[in-house]
Amino acid sequence: MTHRPPTKNRETMPPQRRPNAGDSILFLSISLIGAALDLWSKYAVFHWLEGTLSQQYTLINGFLRFIIAENPGAAFSLFSGMRWMFVGVSMIALIVINTLFVLGKLTPRLTLAAMGCIHAGVIGNLYDRLFNEGRVRDFIDVYVGSYHWPTFNVADSLLCIGVGILLITGLTSSDKH
Repeated sequence: MTHRPPTKNRETMPPQRRPNAGDSILFLSISLIGAALDLWSKYAVFHWLEGTLSQQYTLINGFLRFIIAENPGAAFSLFSGMRWMFVGVSMIALIVINTLFVLGKLTPRLTLAAMGCIHAGVIGNLYDRLFNEGRVRDFIDVYVGSYHWPTFNVADSLLCIGVGILLITGLTSSDKH
């Protein structure tokens, strides 16, 4: 007679945890404030710099400035011109994140905050892809000498912060499944 592992049924599965009010406030506030900050900063900086002769403003000489840049691709201008692919991937990402949130799968709260950052970043760049002819508005230029890191925006920063938090929590988690 072979031994069968027990099958998962309602009695053996832990109850699903729906997001409580605190979870909802955390996720939605990070997501909505982050997306609003991204869209506002793009509007404000582009509007301001378009009125200047050089269309740039140095914040820290030799290191940080605001410039006008539009990116039709992903990071480092990869896959340039593939607007509808980026729109599709962004829509899928939003559906997945929203589903995970509603099902209560974004725990602990640090994970919830990270996914709120990612959600905000996706919304900010998706808006540009849909309403700026497929080009994402970037304006933060970090450089040393003649070396420039690819220009980015608040949405990109939120995406990196969210992914960074997920990586750190994943690497330092004591939960070994």
